[in-house]
Amino acid sequence: MAVKEIVSAVTENIIARSKPSRRRYLDKIEAAVALTPKRKALGCANVAHGFAACGPQDKDALRNGHAPNLAIVTAYNDMLSAHQPFETYPEQIRQAARAAGGTAQVAGGVPAMCDGVTQGETGMELSLFSRDVIALSTAVALSHQMFDAAVYLGVCDKIVPGLIIGALSFGHLPAVFIPAGPMTSGLPNGEKAKIRMLYAEGKIGRAELLEAEAQSYHGPGTCTFYGTANSNQMLMEIMGLHLPGSTFVNPGTPLRDAITRESARRALAITALGNDYHPIGRIYDEKAVVNGVVGLLATGGSTNHTMHLIAMAAAAGISLSWQDLAELSKAVPLMTRVYPNGKADVNHFNAAGGMGFLIRELLGAGMLHEDVSTIMGAGLTGYTKEARLGPDGDLIYADAAAASHDESVLRGAANAFQPTGGLSVLTGNLGTAVIKTSSIPDDRHVIEAPARVFHSQEELQAAFKAGTLNQDVIAVVRFQGPKANGMPELHRLTPPLAVLQERGFKVALVTDGRMSGASGKVPAAIHLTPEAVDGGPIAKIRDGDMLRLDAVNGTLEVLADISAREAVKADLSANAQGTGRELFQAFRSITGGADRGASIFEAV
Repeated sequence: MAVKEIVSAVTENIIARSKPSRRRYLDKIEAAVALTPKRKALGCANVAHGFAACGPQDKDALRNGHAPNLAIVTAYNDMLSAHQPFETYPEQIRQAARAAGGTAQVAGGVPAMCDGVTQGETGMELSLFSRDVIALSTAVALSHQMFDAAVYLGVCDKIVPGLIIGALSFGHLPAVFIPAGPMTSGLPNGEKAKIRMLYAEGKIGRAELLEAEAQSYHGPGTCTFYGTANSNQMLMEIMGLHLPGSTFVNPGTPLRDAITRESARRALAITALGNDYHPIGRIYDEKAVVNGVVGLLATGGSTNHTMHLIAMAAAAGISLSWQDLAELSKAVPLMTRVYPNGKADVNHFNAAGGMGFLIRELLGAGMLHEDVSTIMGAGLTGYTKEARLGPDGDLIYADAAAASHDESVLRGAANAFQPTGGLSVLTGNLGTAVIKTSSIPDDRHVIEAPARVFHSQEELQAAFKAGTLNQDVIAVVRFQGPKANGMPELHRLTPPLAVLQERGFKVALVTDGRMSGASGKVPAAIHLTPEAVDGGPIAKIRDGDMLRLDAVNGTLEVLADISAREAVKADLSANAQGTGRELFQAFRSITGGADRGASIFEAV
């Protein structure tokens, strides 16, 4: 089916806007293509260093052979439950590569921090910039130029976007992203949220809260709510960089191991040394970017991707804007209800039909470009499949479910939960912001209330505990943007604001900072630009100013003329030292705004 007019129009606008930068990018990667193994162009001492630590079989192949060599770029560590399974992947990949007639080497590791561990702590101020550090680390790993393709082991929030940016700088190389899958379901996310609210009210103690958190986050794999990590995984599949049906298979299972082996084989099969060459720089084009945006909107995905998708696209010479997201959001139906947009988790989503069902429905509704290149070849139809284990233990495919197995979790496009997407852009005299509407009750889409201004989430929490927020209120938390303090997630704001909302007050949040991809039911205008440290209008708001957040009409305004006011300045010196923050001063000084991806790299 042909794509809908709005999808086509947005895509054409992106293509036209990106034409010069995309041409420069494609010329760059074309010049880097090698039809013989890259290592053959290295000096003898260079290549000898490259294979020095290999075993005899791999050493001989790298020294004398012409078979492809696969780079493994890994984000393994024990801090992230989602990344812990990657500990054993390199050996699985090496064995699969040998069986396919190639070789594989760990080219390098990239840092991977757990936002769950650092939430509300000073380390969170390094989180967003870690994406760009990961991109730089990926480039360092691949700079050895021993490789003909690469596989990337990463799942969580900044890791996949950073790996994509780094991989696109080596866009002539094929790239296969290998997920680890979600942990099995534990304490339901809704129950966890209730316990957090009880703790915020002082009705239960730390022991009860810790027990609930431990029951929720209980084993290897991705956290099961639909936040940034699982939004990453959805994106990699719908953009054709995962194997079909591989995204939400639990770790430590025979099927997951089969997916890992087949991912390695596929990466070796699509190098420039053969006849089925599919470099990531060609796969990651304007149509793939639009497909990713559509997937994000149809699933009510993480607001963090309103920045990540822009930064990722820019790395491929593609200019994506918030306006593009806003236009698509008007037409893309919301097809899933996964926490925080519903009660289910990603395991329930997968059981209901998963990615294969979602992609087939979106293709049938004309919301996705089918005519794209993927790691599997031409066309997105190949992703309307489920991954299964064959009788010999290898990966096989079957058609995705004909109908959703649970319409409370996943629906077809014709019977969607709502006709528009789960993210919106707000504009007005305060600037431009993003709001996640998919999880907000319908009667909370418009909030008009007096402002209470804070310069940190700790200030807001103190006011809540003191009982001074028991009223209709729009909390303004400023000096939280990328230039101010690295734009930490403000997830600790969620429980107190949710409690106020439960008490019947009209409550909303306005901030130049970020919220967690798991944030839910409180209306939150986030990523506001210009940010306060740049003198944006948010720096002129005072306590008591009437604000209006209107997610229906897409506006965010202060109901007064504040243009003559002087912008408030804040002492941010405490954010410049400790927990490694002093090392990131250069990042804070050169980063772009949230609407440009909040990146240290030059935007398109």
